[in-house]
Amino acid sequence: MSDSAETGVGAGTDAERTDDGDDGGAMQVSSPDYHSQNHTAAQTCGWTANAIRGEGKCYKYIFYGIESHRCIQMTPVVRCNERCVFCWRDHQGHTYEMDDVEWDDPEAVVDASIELQKKLLSGFGGNDEVPREVFDQAMEPRHVAISLDGEPTLYPYLPELIEAFHDRDITTFLVSNGTRPEVLRECDPTQLYVSVDAPERHTFDEVVGATEDDAWENLLETMDVLAAKDETRTVLRTTLVKGENMHHPDWYAGFYQQADPDFVELKAYMHVGHSQGRLDRSAMPDHEEVLEFAEDVKSYMPEFTECRGVPESRVALLAKEADTWVPKLKKGSEFWEHDPLVDY
Repeated sequence: MSDSAETGVGAGTDAERTDDGDDGGAMQVSSPDYHSQNHTAAQTCGWTANAIRGEGKCYKYIFYGIESHRCIQMTPVVRCNERCVFCWRDHQGHTYEMDDVEWDDPEAVVDASIELQKKLLSGFGGNDEVPREVFDQAMEPRHVAISLDGEPTLYPYLPELIEAFHDRDITTFLVSNGTRPEVLRECDPTQLYVSVDAPERHTFDEVVGATEDDAWENLLETMDVLAAKDETRTVLRTTLVKGENMHHPDWYAGFYQQADPDFVELKAYMHVGHSQGRLDRSAMPDHEEVLEFAEDVKSYMPEFTECRGVPESRVALLAKEADTWVPKLKKGSEFWEHDPLVDY
């Protein structure tokens, strides 16, 4: 599931959105918003485009050190087993049946992701306002956000896919809805995000719209899976929708603590895309409301001493320490030793 609805790049920008489907295989992606090869899809994140043009970086840079212009936004499967009321996508396009999918192996998915990213960003190479060294760096991605669409754990080789990216020295940021704990148990990305969009079962049923009867129980099991992760950085993330799930901060705190996460992200629902047909614009909290709710949650979690936000993204981060960057992504680290960054 995608991090947010702020990721899209509209038609007419440097990164034109088309659907390739030129691999000759059975087409699994029908959205015209994505470049795709078989079941692998990619789309230029709006913050990637901004960073290339020198117009700011994603909140994931501010919080974790991810270089926006070098990040692929992709998914190995666009199908989903939830119908979240706040999702900006068309639920009709997420048919869950996948019996006819011919799954590519992980190396093929990595190759497709990189190729698609280069196609998506190729237009920036002719933009005189983009420094050549920045464009060249963007064409050599170092991060992948497995978060564009669908539920990644439905791809049968997800743990191997993460390792295949790591073998190419590309860090991985996996976003999941937590309905496949047995898969997440085997996944060790650079950072693992799990969506917790309700503090209890009734709200979960109303807001998430899971297609499987055991989705709630599986999410509870996933909290135990996360608590057992020693090496992988873990994040719980909640999309806040006024009038729907923005209540009982103490219950959220209790739920979060089951997973012993490293971080908690609380982010505003954005009234865009197909969600506009399900929710009123008044369901979108402003940044101050997000921060206030985050502080309320934090008051029940004494181990979390930090709360900070990024107004442009209406997101708040709860952390146990002030230093929240991924250690290997810090400036001067071995990760960047042979690949110096361009700051502009």
